[in-house]
Amino acid sequence: MRDGNEVWVTVGAETDIPLQGARIVRSPAGEVAVFRTAPGCVFATENRCPHKGGPLSEGIVHGESVTCPLHGWVINLRTGMAEGADSGCVPTVPARVEDGQVLLDIASLGSREAA
Repeated sequence: MRDGNEVWVTVGAETDIPLQGARIVRSPAGEVAVFRTAPGCVFATENRCPHKGGPLSEGIVHGESVTCPLHGWVINLRTGMAEGADSGCVPTVPARVEDGQVLLDIASLGSREAA
């Protein structure tokens, strides 16, 4: 589905992602971690911590953040920015839920791949 310059693709049911958990979506541009917070908000980021490349999808989701399982960096899921004393950023992917299905903007992945 096209929406302006965005290309939205369904990647699965919202309920396939546990509350305060994540699932991985594989793309030609790499792995995307799709997170669901306790209130049910959905976010997506590259599945690599900016610190040492840890798998963010295996981290602990709390509030609108995830804690990397390798070294405890906390990443804001909305912005991709490291929180606290740490600095760095993980690319985010626009995500939304429609009719119980999670959609990702794959056009943003393509622009990252070309960069």
